[in-house]
Amino acid sequence: MTEQASCEFSNLEISKDDMPKLQALNYTELSEKYAPTHRLVSLVTTVIMMLILVCISYQPFFDVPKDVVNTLQYPIWGIGTLGLVVSLYHSLADPKKRYALREQDISYQSGLVFRKTVSQPILRVQHVELKRGPVDRKVGLANLQVFSAGGAMHTFEIPGLDFETAEDIRQFILAHKDINLHG
Repeated sequence: MTEQASCEFSNLEISKDDMPKLQALNYTELSEKYAPTHRLVSLVTTVIMMLILVCISYQPFFDVPKDVVNTLQYPIWGIGTLGLVVSLYHSLADPKKRYALREQDISYQSGLVFRKTVSQPILRVQHVELKRGPVDRKVGLANLQVFSAGGAMHTFEIPGLDFETAEDIRQFILAHKDINLHG
């Protein structure tokens, strides 16, 4: 019985040179529609917030004290500056986001200054969801959320995938997970 048990389980040591390299993964870029759409949503949100404050300042329905009008200029400029900084950040960071799908795992890499790589074995995937907001539906994008076993929140999310690609990845993960578990 001990001889049979030793054949079923092995825990061999792996040398440093034999370890798989995440840097060697063949990463795939996100959809080319993602970065401009993300920037546009950021800029439109900024403009809407600034317009709301301008409308409050100069609305004709009741008198707004001059102190309040003068004070509202600072948040308007602050929101505008913050919106431009966020848009610039997205311009630089969004092209750095990428993913890799292999037979046994899926990886996602992001970050501009601090690079982050998350890998999830497909066997540990509890379920996969596609998330699409109104803007995503309009331009044909989807976000793929990967949930691992034992966690209430998603392990990671790959944004900016073409809807068809996201659906294909989702189907691959679910089908491959079932094959590994049952066959």
